[in-house]
Amino acid sequence: MKILIVDDQELVLLSLEKCLTDLGYEVINSHNVFDAIEKYDLFSPSLVIADINMPGLAEKDYPELEIIKGQETSGLDIVRYIKKIKKQDIPVVILSGNNDEDIILKGFDLGVSDYMKKPLSLSEIGARVKRLIGAREQKTEAVVDNKNRLIQNNCIGVVIPCYNEEKRLLGADFRKFVHKNLGYHLCFVNDGSKDKTLEVLQELREGKEDYISIYDCPQNGGKAEAVRLGMLHLAKQSQFDYIGFLDADLSTNFEDFDDLVNTIANSNYKIVSGSRINRMGADIAKESARKIISQTINFIIRKTLGMDFKDTQCGAKIMSKEIVDKTFQKKFLTKWLFDVEIFMRMKKIYGAEETKKLVCEKPLNRWVHMDGSKLSFRDSFKIVFQIGQIAFYYK
Repeated sequence: MKILIVDDQELVLLSLEKCLTDLGYEVINSHNVFDAIEKYDLFSPSLVIADINMPGLAEKDYPELEIIKGQETSGLDIVRYIKKIKKQDIPVVILSGNNDEDIILKGFDLGVSDYMKKPLSLSEIGARVKRLIGAREQKTEAVVDNKNRLIQNNCIGVVIPCYNEEKRLLGADFRKFVHKNLGYHLCFVNDGSKDKTLEVLQELREGKEDYISIYDCPQNGGKAEAVRLGMLHLAKQSQFDYIGFLDADLSTNFEDFDDLVNTIANSNYKIVSGSRINRMGADIAKESARKIISQTINFIIRKTLGMDFKDTQCGAKIMSKEIVDKTFQKKFLTKWLFDVEIFMRMKKIYGAEETKKLVCEKPLNRWVHMDGSKLSFRDSFKIVFQIGQIAFYYK
């Protein structure tokens, strides 16, 4: 039995193809409406699984589908082609994060057999497919338990800068996360490490090549440049809805990062930044000198930005591709304060008041200082000087 899967996001296609192939089905992939129609006619599948939201413009007129050149298309055009034009009764399933009731009802009016709302586990998808077209003989080598392995609403690219992380990198945590969360792709940027970080990353990636990639910088350029290059690298891929970055030591964990993703996905914000401010008090309360310096730096940053931002320096942020395209093209002035520079560049582009509306600071539920992650007092004074550089450059 052949199944045609239509989705513009590679992570979704790869996950579904592996799941359904292991269940014994023959799978054909397609990235857009018109390629899907061609493959439908060519392969005559027993089932079609399609997403609704597939950005793309028609390159020519399609009179049968009432689509004119330059018009946006959707997964419902595939349903219309199969049910109304070809008048065929094969089952068509919509798998989408679009919860618009009118869209859902329109799909059923056109004749879809099922509407599966993301997030959804692979095991449930497999069960629904078996109900519609029957079970196949499962491959004996397929031993992966797909329970709780989720197809998410969005596809997220995450940059993780690494410099001499050989002994600190929690490889098992990263592999476990991408195994269960199939909408995430982790891009580790090896920032010219002098230890065996690259070897550790290559071992971490083995067997998870579709969900983990490595961007190797031959020379150390600092965290700002590592993040910048990684973000631009991911932004070239059309499949990602949002792109962010996260510290390699997981001082901010994946659960909190996923909260940042959910916040931006359900709002009009263009960047959501984690805030450690609610967690920092206990960590620095016993270090009065460090506390004073931290509060002073934060005060200077707020005055420089002209924004009441409590914690610009948290290494966990998620943003739209628009922000990446507009603020990451040029190198940052500093190695540590590139977060501040992002907001300063946004103010240049959108204006001060609009930037305030586009930025959200979300408190983290958990955040810890990892060994070696604290800045020295000397570094703290360097930061004050660099804030001055930023204020002068972006005035």
